[in-house]
Amino acid sequence: MPLPPLTVLSLEQAITLPFLTYRLACDGARVIRIEHPRQPDPNRFVGQKVLPEDGMNSYFLPTNCGKEAITLNLAEPEGRAILHQLIERLQVDVFASNQRAKSHVRLGIDCETLRSIRAGLIWLAITGFGPEHDEAAYDPILQARAGFMAITGEPDGPPTVFGLPMVDLGAGEHGYALVMKALYQRALNGEGTRLDVSMFRSAVSWMVSPIVLAASLHEPPIRRGTGHQFFAPVSVYRTLDGHVYLAVGNDRQWAALTTLPAFTELARPDYARNEGRTANSAALHRELAACFRRLTVDEALAQLRTAGVPVSKVQSVPDLLTDPLVAPRLVPVPDPRSGLTLLLPSPPSGESPALRFPPRLGEHNERVYGEGLGYGAARLRELAGRGII
Repeated sequence: MPLPPLTVLSLEQAITLPFLTYRLACDGARVIRIEHPRQPDPNRFVGQKVLPEDGMNSYFLPTNCGKEAITLNLAEPEGRAILHQLIERLQVDVFASNQRAKSHVRLGIDCETLRSIRAGLIWLAITGFGPEHDEAAYDPILQARAGFMAITGEPDGPPTVFGLPMVDLGAGEHGYALVMKALYQRALNGEGTRLDVSMFRSAVSWMVSPIVLAASLHEPPIRRGTGHQFFAPVSVYRTLDGHVYLAVGNDRQWAALTTLPAFTELARPDYARNEGRTANSAALHRELAACFRRLTVDEALAQLRTAGVPVSKVQSVPDLLTDPLVAPRLVPVPDPRSGLTLLLPSPPSGESPALRFPPRLGEHNERVYGEGLGYGAARLRELAGRGII
């Protein structure tokens, strides 16, 4: 279900805030990203140069679909004045930034200033550690500090980061939820609000089980590779032609597994209950591995799924693209200029939004400044010549 008309102005870079505003764009919001005309989002230049032009490299494209882009130099007083006029004239609903907190007042984007212009504004800032702490932060640094890496990886290997920037994405999702909450509150009382999202606090909030186990129950989690601290068998197994992940969550599922021809040799009393399986997990893992090595992936999936045992092929990303639950819902985003089409996963709702191709730097200056402030071509050229836009 699309959102009611919503305008988002976002001074964004990197991943976490662009992911949040991408989610809003998928919901039908008008998202306008602001960049410095001469020092744009560094992510524009990260990854492969997939188009014959600068500033549209591969790392920038995925989380910037569906947006408009303007340039504006907020280091200049005139640039700050133009921003304030845009917030008023475009009736901006949400202003968002992931600049470091110490720069908010200097750039004229602090909450007090912007909400004095538009009282119903929802003001959102994503920072590494909250507005009181100006320490710089990147996703892997926060994964390390929040304890993620201490519980990720093989038991005898080094701490490991996730394969995705989970702190960036998690803070983006938490910020998205807070925006939804703020919009609901504003619909009830007409008031805007201030939202401060700490990426570190966002990450730590996911550590509820490890923290309780370590602080209250004296059972600190450790790295277990693909295994589980409390259930067995839970692990990856090699087959004749690939890998599957098996996750037995209760004794009933285990009993069903041991009725299958490939696994009947494991129907022993010492494995009947989860306590026995976890106590003997190393031996159990070896025996299961021998069973799986006699099967193909398809044979293992067919047998275990028929028995109601949770199992999955360990899919590559190309495998994922052909998954019957994914392929029909991929969202194509074509670029009329180059002919390149991006394929995006559908949002969690399963809807297929109509998204525009990621914007070039300043691509929508004429539209936004013309619509919002009545600037014509001559005025835009003059501002560009002076480095204001």
